[in-house]
Amino acid sequence: MIRLDSNKPGVEMKPETKIGPHRVLRQPQISSKVGIRRSTIYDLIARGLFPKPFEIVPGGRAKGWLEADIDEWLAKRKADSA
Repeated sequence: MIRLDSNKPGVEMKPETKIGPHRVLRQPQISSKVGIRRSTIYDLIARGLFPKPFEIVPGGRAKGWLEADIDEWLAKRKADSA
């Protein structure tokens, strides 16, 4: 288990939560994975029907999606269409 280190007095060292490996997908990978165009993805995001991307680096321009979120969205779409 990885521990957060700190040299500051009074700061407790806590174990890092292990949530497993996450893969970040960028927009071209999203289009390829779900089979829809970029413009359609952003239209779905605007309507609240697709997960929003997050800033990979706070304050930066690069955005991405967690692959697990996209997999969950695809599974829900499949379940809703059955």
